[in-house]
Amino acid sequence: MSHEPLVERLGIPRPLIWGFIGLAIFMIGDGVETNILEPFLSSEHGFTVSRAGLLVTVYGVAVAIAAFFAAALSDLWGPRRVMMLGAGIWVVFELAFLLFALTTSSTTLIFLSYGLRGFGYPLFAYGFLVWITAVSPADKLGTGTGWFYVAFSAGLPTLGALTATISMAWFDLNFYETLWVSLVLVVIGAACALIGVKERIGRAPLVDNADDVSATLGASFKLLIQDRRARFVVYIRTINSIPTYAMAVFFPAYFTERLDWPLAWFLILTTVIYAVNLPFNPFYGRIGDKFGWSKTTVWAGAIACAVTLAMVYFVPMISVGMGLPDGVGFALTLACGALFGVSLAGFVPLSPIAVSLKPERPGAAMAAYNLGVGGAVAAGPALVAIFYPLVGATGLILIFIGLFIAAAFMAHSLRGTQPGFDGMPAVKSLTEVPEGV
Repeated sequence: MSHEPLVERLGIPRPLIWGFIGLAIFMIGDGVETNILEPFLSSEHGFTVSRAGLLVTVYGVAVAIAAFFAAALSDLWGPRRVMMLGAGIWVVFELAFLLFALTTSSTTLIFLSYGLRGFGYPLFAYGFLVWITAVSPADKLGTGTGWFYVAFSAGLPTLGALTATISMAWFDLNFYETLWVSLVLVVIGAACALIGVKERIGRAPLVDNADDVSATLGASFKLLIQDRRARFVVYIRTINSIPTYAMAVFFPAYFTERLDWPLAWFLILTTVIYAVNLPFNPFYGRIGDKFGWSKTTVWAGAIACAVTLAMVYFVPMISVGMGLPDGVGFALTLACGALFGVSLAGFVPLSPIAVSLKPERPGAAMAAYNLGVGGAVAAGPALVAIFYPLVGATGLILIFIGLFIAAAFMAHSLRGTQPGFDGMPAVKSLTEVPEGV
């Protein structure tokens, strides 16, 4: 019988356990607003669906920039310092959003404060992801990053959406008061991670010459320019999360106006999608480690998402059209949502693929991956703002399905990056892979 601690057998780096806990709480706070922001701004501040989409797009641009630099700055300063910066930005601009922008209903202040707050969570979350990649051995990297997404998705949007539902339905708090709850949770989560993690690697720069700022930051840009596979990582990771951020903008209207279902049902659907997703993140990380990162991303991720997203959208529409009881139609929708949540986890092996492209600079390699994550926050709402008035909800879903199919072809081309697969030598850690592989 193995004497290895349980967390290590599960693939969780034991020195970072408080980081996982803190990340989950932080992202619960960040995720509270996900599905209530558009209804709140529409009902109390005069925003249209398109304007709300534009606001989240501006926020998403900030997220994309911060996500890209979170990894490179982690190389330069160390992940912990980057996480501290992210937490500080989030708290300061959330206070500005709550105390000044919303109380005056100033569109300019709403865009400014909410947009700038977008720099916060990526620095915190993806700084921690780089910390994980710096500590985890290659044969457990897929599993370790899978647990990152358990903590991340537990908050955004799973328990975040559930917290919003409980706050308003059980405690009778309004939208504005619920946003204060999110601030408290973010502060608690940041404290858990920054105080609780004692691991030393992430407290120092991850590169030998941290004084060479231009080389450290430039490595990320060079990788994107010179390696087509890095650009594919960006595109695939963006496509992976586009529905998450796009659906938060237009699905509330789809539920309440097209289906005539209550908004609370959409919040429940969101919770189910990402609650089911949680255990499958480390599962598919382990599957990718064992059977192939690229193959898992293609079939369990991209193709499965194309099929199940179509089911999430069309099954409730068909059930309403057939005159089925709303309860039956919603139950079928929840089942489809659960399958979609499982499929989203199929993209987990993309993270170790990214690291394998430049293992001697994990931050630079992860910058491409993080850019894709942040890109989705901007691209999802942007697609809604542009195409919703033109093609409606059905057209948007068909666009997303097409993007998932394109992601499958790109992921297939990423074979040959995993140690021990497709002729690559097996190594104990990615840092042993020769430069240029």
